[in-house]
Amino acid sequence: MKKKADAKTLWKLFTSMFVLSSCTFGGGFVIVSLMKKKFVDEKHWLDEDEMLDITAITQSAPGPLPVNASVIIGYRMSGILGSVIAVLGTILPPMIIISLISLCYEQFRTNEVIATALQVTRAGVAAVIIDVTLNLAGKVLKIKRTMYTLMMIICFIAVAVFKVRAIIIILTCLLIGIIDAVIACRKEVR
Repeated sequence: MKKKADAKTLWKLFTSMFVLSSCTFGGGFVIVSLMKKKFVDEKHWLDEDEMLDITAITQSAPGPLPVNASVIIGYRMSGILGSVIAVLGTILPPMIIISLISLCYEQFRTNEVIATALQVTRAGVAAVIIDVTLNLAGKVLKIKRTMYTLMMIICFIAVAVFKVRAIIIILTCLLIGIIDAVIACRKEVR
């Protein structure tokens, strides 16, 4: 359900992504929570299931999660031009900030005030990541499929205890999901 690529929608898409990206510290999972609040709760451009699907797809695809999500959300809103505009809105803030920091990196790195501010920011980032995790876990539990709940628990143990790499977890879950979908389709045909 793609919308027409009108200037007003493209501008809202660009400014939304720009602001979200400007305020995102701590990596890709932080922006997922902010995107959900912006595009599902506030703007109603997506529903919760779509956002959950976008999150799953962007985690499974190579590349930075925010950029991957921008491509999908932009395309969903305004086609290929929407994807380009959304990606620009997402990548410009970090490019600008990192470029400025690189100019005075040595002073930035050794400044105690900035180091303390970054330490405090980590606590906020951890809280946002926990929020995203609980939100996603809640969605899995809401489906009420024992297999999904068990997969979530097993994957958590595999990562936390056995240090299994995330890509192995994601690809394994993708394979299990495909097998589950094929079995479900075959049952419907019968």
